[in-house]
Amino acid sequence: MADESERAVQAAIGAEMRLLDPDVRASPALVSELLDPEFVEIGASGRRWDATSILTVTSAGSVVPECPVTVSEMTGVVLAPGIVHLTYFADNRGRCAWRSSLWRLTEAGWRMYYHQGTLAS
Repeated sequence: MADESERAVQAAIGAEMRLLDPDVRASPALVSELLDPEFVEIGASGRRWDATSILTVTSAGSVVPECPVTVSEMTGVVLAPGIVHLTYFADNRGRCAWRSSLWRLTEAGWRMYYHQGTLAS
């Protein structure tokens, strides 16, 4: 069971890191492969996002390819079969936030179901 849990956590971490990749974020098709249709985000700004609004922003060229997000302290835990909770610290060009994501395993693979960011000093 521990191996299965570790594989689930590693799969979610891999998917999270793909979403943070500037090349992936610049492609609405690639982003949409990683977001659950029921995706919701409460951003560090306090704004509520859904999959459609996130895809609109990423397709508008808001991603800066030469400035990837720096991630540290990434940890994950399996909450239930097929559900992984990740937490980590992200530095996006000096805008730092604690991040939390819920990933769920679907027939299409691991998809981000929920994400929240809280600004940090």
